[in-house]
Amino acid sequence: MVLHARVVSGAGGGPEKTILNSPRFLTELGYRSVCAYMHPPDDVDFMILEERAADAGATLASIPDQGLKDLSVIRKLLKLCREQQVDIWHGHDYKSNVLGVILSQFHRMKLITTVHGWVKFTSRTPFYYWVDRQSLKWYDEVICVSEDLRETCIQSGVSSDRCHLIHNAIDIEQNCRRLATSEAKQNFGWSSDEIVIGAVGRLSAEKGFDLLIQAVGELIDAGHPLRLVIAGEGDARDSLAQLINQQSEPDRFQLLGHRNDIPDLMQAMDMFALSSYREGLPNVVLEAMAFEVPVVSTKVAGIPRLIQHNENGVLVDAGNETELREALSRLIEQPALREKLSIAGRQTIEQEFSFQSRMEQVAALYDRLLSPNSQN
Repeated sequence: MVLHARVVSGAGGGPEKTILNSPRFLTELGYRSVCAYMHPPDDVDFMILEERAADAGATLASIPDQGLKDLSVIRKLLKLCREQQVDIWHGHDYKSNVLGVILSQFHRMKLITTVHGWVKFTSRTPFYYWVDRQSLKWYDEVICVSEDLRETCIQSGVSSDRCHLIHNAIDIEQNCRRLATSEAKQNFGWSSDEIVIGAVGRLSAEKGFDLLIQAVGELIDAGHPLRLVIAGEGDARDSLAQLINQQSEPDRFQLLGHRNDIPDLMQAMDMFALSSYREGLPNVVLEAMAFEVPVVSTKVAGIPRLIQHNENGVLVDAGNETELREALSRLIEQPALREKLSIAGRQTIEQEFSFQSRMEQVAALYDRLLSPNSQN
């Protein structure tokens, strides 16, 4: 029995695509799973996560959590571990990693974690991230989704033989194009004459959506028939909406909020843009490539390992609005290049980033942990 543990607010983020999809793949590999999510008690958006879990066939345990002083969380999780006879605790963030170390003193289990990335920065997160890196030293195995994260973990004191690079991946059968772009656009009420640029992610400063809006605004002013759609929620929504209202044609920009129809949305995009300053290896880029949508992305974290510039996508420097605008302009003006990138992107996902292959690697680590000869 594996217990996946994570702290979340609202509908969560990119890691949920990995966590909630893991159980059905692990079942075939001999492991039962429960996904335990700590969340604010009054967070009505948690229902969205419950719906996503049901759709994925994942067992979800709700753990209401009022913050650092809420010791009942420890009791609830310990009870869950004992009831489910958990053999492996799989943490997915700083709090679940700390709690795993604590709970393992009262319930015998192996500890493994996935480092998804330390990307959001507030006044508190530097301390949280430091605590996280300290707790990793107590873990039997550490999975990192990008090479730079693995290097950081090793520098923080995790031995290299316990630190493993396993990239994010997606279900290639679920994530495949079924509609032509023009047909998918019609379903959203968008004109086939428009070039739709799409983005998906939490609306927060590190995602660089302000630069993307500015770049697309300048391209619209230059006469290109564009529409920019951004799916996601976050604390930067008001400032982004204000920036959109300052554009010459604000009706060509849409903040779509949280969406449950990302696959349909992806198929309506002529290109996908990721403008982030910080990432791990974002699932949304994998999804865009799987849906044969050409990608323009900043060259951060694990993305240069995924995208080879001008071969299966286009890379730009983070924070460089000029480079971002020029890259989008190239794809707008060169349909043949878009076609080339879309085909190559799909091939990359099929050959290197299938979810089945990823979970086989994760299950191999579980096997290693539970082996009678394990030294962990």
